[in-house]
Amino acid sequence: MDPVVIPILVAALAVVLLVASSVRIVPQARRYNVERFGRYRRTLQPGLNLLLPVADRINTKLDVREQVYSSDPRPVITEDNLVVNIDTVLYYQITDPRAAAYEVADYLQAIDQLTVTTLRNVIGSMDLEETLTSREEINSRLRAVLDDATGKWGIRVNRVEIKAIDPPHTIKEAMEKQMRAERDKRAAILHAEGERQAKILTAEGTKQKDILEAQGTQQAMILRADGEAKAVELVFQAVHRNNADAKILAYKYLETLPHLANSDNNTFWVIPGELTEAIRTVTRAFGEQSATQPQEAADADADHTSAGGGTPELDAGWSVSLDAAAAADEAGRQAAAAVSDAKAEAEAAKSPQTPRRGQTPGGG
Repeated sequence: MDPVVIPILVAALAVVLLVASSVRIVPQARRYNVERFGRYRRTLQPGLNLLLPVADRINTKLDVREQVYSSDPRPVITEDNLVVNIDTVLYYQITDPRAAAYEVADYLQAIDQLTVTTLRNVIGSMDLEETLTSREEINSRLRAVLDDATGKWGIRVNRVEIKAIDPPHTIKEAMEKQMRAERDKRAAILHAEGERQAKILTAEGTKQKDILEAQGTQQAMILRADGEAKAVELVFQAVHRNNADAKILAYKYLETLPHLANSDNNTFWVIPGELTEAIRTVTRAFGEQSATQPQEAADADADHTSAGGGTPELDAGWSVSLDAAAAADEAGRQAAAAVSDAKAEAEAAKSPQTPRRGQTPGGG
């Protein structure tokens, strides 16, 4: 082989290597920091880039897409001296590759430590109950602190979320008992409210029922009274239309008297004062009827009396008249005796020592 060809091949190979080392292809969403003789020179953008051979070299390769970082659970003490384990999820994005490479040695570790310290400051001012119910407030305060601190590192914190809050086991059991008691309380309250509503509705229904029944009874009594009034009016009109005399009315009056004592609730009944007058009216009616007998019967009685030469005897007609009068007097006496007996029984019921009256006058 010709000794001149070998140096040419070596020189060509060296040129190829130099050209290959000076060409860099940067993928999309990537940034390369270039140093020249150990000093930051520039940041390569996506695409084809040329470097100065031997002088330029790539120091860091960074991904500028949004990244997700999940930290491990860290113990945090609350205001009421309870230790809870909290782990967070961090969403961040590199906005300045040069600052991310040269302003902080390890930006992930720095963000993690800053998150823990800020979280302890925030949780330390809250009790357990407030910590469990104030996640949005904790997230917003964490994001504000981290975004302000990581701005000079060329990193923007987009979002911070608390993934889990784990209190101690004893606290969990106490919380479960409390929640169970709260549920039992709500169930008891709902049950009591249901019973209360049911009783109110039942009372309202009973009230409406009583009102409707009372209204129905009232309407029935009104209709019954109207019917009785119309019946009395018709009877009254019929009596006046037929021109009934006092005899018939007195007889009907006596005919209705026995109905006064038919009720089971009546322990005694009062005889009206018109009873004697009614009996006398009936008696007079019987007497007039006896007086209308044939005259020949009266003459025969007169002859019989004269022939006998003694005290005249009463015939059947006069006997009826006298019996009617005696019956009227007897009814009057019995009415007065009944009233006296009723008064005596009332006084005897009030004072048991008072002796009861004996046989009524005229009672036989």
